[in-house]
Amino acid sequence: MKTYRIATIPGDGIGKEVVPAGRQVLEALASATTGGSTFRFEFENFGWGGDWYRAHGLMMPADGLDALKDKDAILFGSAGDPHIPDHITLWGLRLKICQGFDQYANVRPTRILPGIDGPLKRCGPNDLDWVIVRENTEGEYAGVGGRVHQGLPIEAATDVSLMTRAGVERIMRFAFGLARSRPRKLLTVVTKSNAQRHAMVMWDEIALQIAAEFPDVRWDKELVDAATARMVNRPATLDTIVATNLHADILSDLAAALAGSLGIAPTGNIDPERRFPSMFEPIHGSAFDIMGQGLANPIGTFWSVVMMLEHLGEPAAGARLMSAIEQVTATPSLHTRDLGGTATTVEVTAAVCERLASASARRPDREPTEH
Repeated sequence: MKTYRIATIPGDGIGKEVVPAGRQVLEALASATTGGSTFRFEFENFGWGGDWYRAHGLMMPADGLDALKDKDAILFGSAGDPHIPDHITLWGLRLKICQGFDQYANVRPTRILPGIDGPLKRCGPNDLDWVIVRENTEGEYAGVGGRVHQGLPIEAATDVSLMTRAGVERIMRFAFGLARSRPRKLLTVVTKSNAQRHAMVMWDEIALQIAAEFPDVRWDKELVDAATARMVNRPATLDTIVATNLHADILSDLAAALAGSLGIAPTGNIDPERRFPSMFEPIHGSAFDIMGQGLANPIGTFWSVVMMLEHLGEPAAGARLMSAIEQVTATPSLHTRDLGGTATTVEVTAAVCERLASASARRPDREPTEH
């Protein structure tokens, strides 16, 4: 039996609710055989985040990466606490892991799930089926810059967007390869080279160079401001999208909202070379305003778990879970408040687990699960 070692980091806010729900779904999935093979999970939980910061002055231990590096994957909740500056929570936890493990490809699929009424008029489910590839370790979030003369009239502050040829080449190659694997073989490169005439011009030039390696992929280029309008007005013209760290961060939130809610959107922070564990998380953030009320939508976490399973080489298990997710979203009585319903986190989690168990019971090739 294959054992996958999973680190769980709930983090802050509703992360403490949706990550345990994700673990519950993984355990339900592992209780049955999938495609003739069996697997199990070993979990180790790490209580890092705002509470850890209040106790230790850090969002995670200085040697925290050492505790994670032997894991097969990481399931992350959120980083953000209203009592701690945002730059401390982000740089001290999530970005420390992403950059420390060189998870340079942030992948965010978006589509309208069954039963969810997206806000766009005249947009069918097949018209909005995107994957946004976000450069995840440099660019606008490289951390280069500083402040001088603080508190004085001459105070100055800089944040420098740092792009390297190696970094841009690898994210472009990853995005073109992902586009090639999808039916439409279509990639849109998002840029802002009309105003940012150095790094973004290099971004464009490298895109053109890498495109030559993928002659079967159709591609176009779109300014980021125009891309927002295109996502709203012409969603069917998009498929795979690649953008810088900041641009994709913004565009992916817009994409999730257009698909119905930030609560359903997943993310994978991927090290494509598999030197380090990759990290999977919902994009909704800590949402302290609904923390502890049972209102958090766990679907984004469950879809992130699907991505984790695919990354671990268990696509059949991922497909089973995605089917269960779609059955639940297709049931209006199981919609959480962000989708206009009244269902709780616990109820949605239980419904997904029930459908997994039901599907397993119906499988004619099911064998007893080893323990």
